[in-house]
Amino acid sequence: MAGEQQPEISDNAAEGRYEARIGGSLAGIAQYLRAPGVIAVTHTEVEPEYEGQGVGGALSHHILETAQEAGEKVAPVCPFFANYIRRHPDYQPLVYEKQNE
Repeated sequence: MAGEQQPEISDNAAEGRYEARIGGSLAGIAQYLRAPGVIAVTHTEVEPEYEGQGVGGALSHHILETAQEAGEKVAPVCPFFANYIRRHPDYQPLVYEKQNE
């Protein structure tokens, strides 16, 4: 597809979401909740006109890389995000495992 661009991703902490923008337009979001050392991705949504352009994958990749750099774990509540991790097993060690006490 001609003109396909990598989305610019930023953390909108006030809204509790990562935002992907292409050419300044909001292309997709990944909502999250934070706890000490853990980021729970609760919902990923891509605008219809940007579907199939890798926006959701770019968001997932960015979140996982950011968590890895910060030494945080991720809780994949969102099915899309959980599926992304399944398809990229290198990120499996970042998945938060609830401790049974």
